[in-house]
Amino acid sequence: MELNQLPARIQTITITHPNVRIDYPQLVGLSNSTAQLKINQALLKDVHDMIRQQGYYENPKNTEMLGIYEIKNNQRGIVSISQSNYAFTYPSAHGLTLMKSITADIQTGKIFSLSDLFKPGSDYVKVLSEMVQQQINQRQIPILEYKGIRPDQDYYIADKALVIYFQVYEISPYYVGFPMFPISVYDLQSIMNEDGPLSVMAAS
Repeated sequence: MELNQLPARIQTITITHPNVRIDYPQLVGLSNSTAQLKINQALLKDVHDMIRQQGYYENPKNTEMLGIYEIKNNQRGIVSISQSNYAFTYPSAHGLTLMKSITADIQTGKIFSLSDLFKPGSDYVKVLSEMVQQQINQRQIPILEYKGIRPDQDYYIADKALVIYFQVYEISPYYVGFPMFPISVYDLQSIMNEDGPLSVMAAS
């Protein structure tokens, strides 16, 4: 991964149906077309997974849906993109938003799971769980139940921070939304994978 790698070009594709508008990202113009296809297929899969999880196909006539995305990181050969899907199905009391994120190497097309960010055998789950707990206490976040993060916990990378997040209702009440916990990459240097994206972000 080159530190001076140019940002990837990202275009917006829109899916529209009655009461539905979903904007999702696709990378264009990468030097490695295979890598581009792999990342784009993963992004589109997340779109369709969220549509299905929201139950749209079971009740399309009474469902309103809006999908958006945010580019969290696009530098040094690493893209990290979050996509969210809001759906309201009549006569529910309120809608629900889902979020999925992908972090990938634009040169190889490798998509990084959370475990890929850390050294093999490192107890990253325990380390991150304790860091999240500290933030829960410091920020006094209302919690329904928290027993630590999952090994495949949702995350994205934003510049020099790893952001761990939880789905709505996963650990906290609805009104909290998505509990998000930014952790400086420098606080993770002892356990980060030296060949992974956190190391790339931490490099000067």
